[in-house]
Amino acid sequence: MGTGEPPPTTAVRPQVGESAIVLVSNGPGELSTWVRPIAQRLHRLMALRPQQPGAAVGMSLVLVPCPNGTGREHQAAAGWQLFERIIPARRFWSLLLRPGRYGPWPAQGVVVFLGGDQFWTVLLSARLGYRHITYAEWVARWPQWNDRIAAMGARAAGQLPLRWRSRCRVVGDLMADLSEAVRSDAPLPPGEWVALFPGSKRAKLRVGMPFLLETADRLAALRPGCRFLLPLAPTTNVAELIHYAGHTNPIARQYASGAPRLEGDQLLTPAGTRIQLLLENPCHGPLSQCSLALTTVGANTAELAALGLPMLVLLPTQHLHVMQAWDGLAGVLGRLPLLRGLFGVLLTAWRLRHRGFLSSPNIAAARLVVPERVGPITPEEIAAEAADWLASPGRLAGMRDDLRSLRGNPGAVASLAEMVQALLPTPEGGITS
Repeated sequence: MGTGEPPPTTAVRPQVGESAIVLVSNGPGELSTWVRPIAQRLHRLMALRPQQPGAAVGMSLVLVPCPNGTGREHQAAAGWQLFERIIPARRFWSLLLRPGRYGPWPAQGVVVFLGGDQFWTVLLSARLGYRHITYAEWVARWPQWNDRIAAMGARAAGQLPLRWRSRCRVVGDLMADLSEAVRSDAPLPPGEWVALFPGSKRAKLRVGMPFLLETADRLAALRPGCRFLLPLAPTTNVAELIHYAGHTNPIARQYASGAPRLEGDQLLTPAGTRIQLLLENPCHGPLSQCSLALTTVGANTAELAALGLPMLVLLPTQHLHVMQAWDGLAGVLGRLPLLRGLFGVLLTAWRLRHRGFLSSPNIAAARLVVPERVGPITPEEIAAEAADWLASPGRLAGMRDDLRSLRGNPGAVASLAEMVQALLPTPEGGITS
């Protein structure tokens, strides 16, 4: 099991009294920062398959369709050895129609929403006949169909109608626990380190890799002591990074850097800029030692905020391919071949006028905590701005303090895991607590 493909049809049928925990999520950011910590905590809290063969409770992961997904999340999650069954996003509808095709399911269990569209967990819990709990970062959209709601904060809890508030408990920000996981006993070599986040899926990498490589070349020229690192997302690989930086990517032809070559665990650009690759995930220790991050829009902005790492959030809208990375109906329409050109232009104009905040810390604070650079931005402009920030340690310290003030207290992972355990049905058909 745990390969991301349907389990063998010879799977043993669940015994009477067995139950299941089913975690539901979507993209690589949610998997790394929400799903993995919760799964690890649940394994520490109780005996679960697959780590405890023969245990009465098994834990599965179901991935749901989402424009933020890469289609390879199941492969990354399989390496963690935390789940006895992983269902890829491409098989979600098949799972709803014929759950038995993916192995026998216990008669009782809990479905836990940890990313994606909340309605998918409503459907899945109803189809399996399981209880349902939602981790609500900003809003719980279907409180009437939830047995429990774990709210990130008062904002999400306060939006619930009064009749459903008894089901809700404020657990805090799951990201706040990242600060406790940071280990700095392996310090980075001396230097002024800048982290580069080009994205984790095709649409973002096509723009992010050539854009950030040229930015790194220009920033290295402005500040010769500057050093760079690039965390490798679990859903991509080094060959893919190099591919999207090369001239086989049409967007890369518009940028000056060119394809880097791999030297050990570093990328070397044609201009001579070295970029240290971080192959382990998560890599919070090295990131916490950086001075600044240059990042695309995405779930990683919440992760960086939890680490207190100052950042510039970038969305170069001169490339219509960026539209493919947007969420919801806009993202779907932006990917249709017949509409991509015309709709992309109209969508760009509308989003620039009505976009609001795009990064997690700014959304959480309802104010500008980290700079968001949206529009026809250039590597030259971003390198100059990054150099200005690096030359002003006091400003960076102020941004870091602002980010830390948003983080909240750790403990959300433990609280949510306890809620899941408490909601798990007992063999007698009740709730454990």
